[in-house]
Amino acid sequence: VQLQASGGGLVQAGGSLRLSCATSGRTISRYTMGWFRQAPGKEREFVAAISWTGGSTYYADAVKGRFTISRDNAKNTVYLQMDSLKPEDTAVYYCAANFMGSSSSASRQYDYWGQGTLVTVSS
Repeated sequence: VQLQASGGGLVQAGGSLRLSCATSGRTISRYTMGWFRQAPGKEREFVAAISWTGGSTYYADAVKGRFTISRDNAKNTVYLQMDSLKPEDTAVYYCAANFMGSSSSASRQYDYWGQGTLVTVSS
């Protein structure tokens, strides 16, 4: 599965961005999808996940209530709506896919990764 993340950019604190993760050549309908991020000098961390059934979502405490993950299987695309952005949300954001897996926060559970898209939040 090839994943292509997009939608990053520069935004002021309090603003919003919507990230997209599209696949090519394969449907995502049986993949649990996740978003992770890596800030400069820090380890990659979990952000959000949505089950392959679409029935459950899971968020890191740091983004709960501000970020929303969703999926459109017909478009083979997963989204991350990010609202009320903070400077500490600045990072490269990666999407990942896990075949019929649970909505895990562990990066090792994900089999496929996109190339990342940079989000910069200015204060």
